Amino acid sequence: QLVESGGDLVKPGGSLTLSCAASGNFFDSYGMGWYRQVPGKQHDLVAAISPSGSTNYTDSVKGRFTIFRDYAQNTVYLQMNNLKPEDTAVYHCNVDGPQALITSVGWGHGTQVTVSS
Repeated sequence: QLVESGGDLVKPGGSLTLSCAASGNFFDSYGMGWYRQVPGKQHDLVAAISPSGSTNYTDSVKGRFTIFRDYAQNTVYLQMNNLKPEDTAVYHCNVDGPQALITSVGWGHGTQVTVSS
């Protein structure tokens, strides 16, 4: 189970930190990712962190977003700085892996991030 939180309405240039609490036996074994979804489109992976801590970001968020994880709390975070209107989306976390694995873990409700003046 995945429970996301931390979304809000912020002005351009603002910051937010999203949290994703995970329950289940997959958290320690797999990379985790933050995805975002806008209406009518699929989930897009924006940031990922491997079990060893290496990170990857989609180009549009590089230098602005930071993903990190807390194994003790089974939680993965996304620190978002210098937010832009195009970052507006529902943000979800899930494993970073094959679609079959993502589907088996399942999607949480997500958390809404709205960037607007």
